[in-house]
Amino acid sequence: MQPSGLARSSFQRNHALITPDGHVRAPLLGWTQTQSITLISPQMGARFCQFLALMAAGATAGLPLPSVERFIYVSEGRLVLETAVGASELTVGSYVYVPSALPHTLCAVTPSTLILFERLYHALPNLVPPTLLIGREQDVVGDPFMGDPAANLKTLLPIEFAFDMAVNLFTFQPGAALPFVEMHVMEHGLSMLQGGGIYRLADAWYPVQASDTIWIAAYCPQWFGALGKTPARYLYYKDIHRDPLEVRL
Repeated sequence: MQPSGLARSSFQRNHALITPDGHVRAPLLGWTQTQSITLISPQMGARFCQFLALMAAGATAGLPLPSVERFIYVSEGRLVLETAVGASELTVGSYVYVPSALPHTLCAVTPSTLILFERLYHALPNLVPPTLLIGREQDVVGDPFMGDPAANLKTLLPIEFAFDMAVNLFTFQPGAALPFVEMHVMEHGLSMLQGGGIYRLADAWYPVQASDTIWIAAYCPQWFGALGKTPARYLYYKDIHRDPLEVRL
């Protein structure tokens, strides 16, 4: 146990590292038998929300706010999702894109942990919004990132203009790294699922490990290198396909 007052977490103007030792649980409005941990939100300057939902067996999820789209990733447990088109079982590695204003119910069959990303959907004229999408990351074929077979990228949502968010899964073999320091208009929310390494954010260097969360604002320099003896895996969100001149959440 580390001495009181010490933590790896850090909050800066254009990035944050949120580690499990600082998590604070709270009830989640509209959800039953669920504790939530809000990790990233507009209160810190982000244009989206990222949170954990810790659901007991029998717990049910609430609906997002109007105009809010939702992405769900199952990291633990088993659940049943019901919509007008029927019921689907979700297990570890399952993910769901829920378009805004889509009625749905989600019930935990066993104790379950979800990673969720939510944001206001920005519709484009003459473009049909995306519909419900359900998948399993185990069924998605990854590609070598920029030709490097030691860095595998799985794209979980279609790269289509109807979508204003992307959610991807990155796996780095030990010693693999991003090929350059990225600096771009998109912001990120990132959950470390496995392994660890070093993340450069702006001019700071952070050791990171499974269960850590990272927020990266637009134009924050960023780089990752995997360390240790096991692969490093992280799930991450970014905003895409919309005009950066329009400032909105």
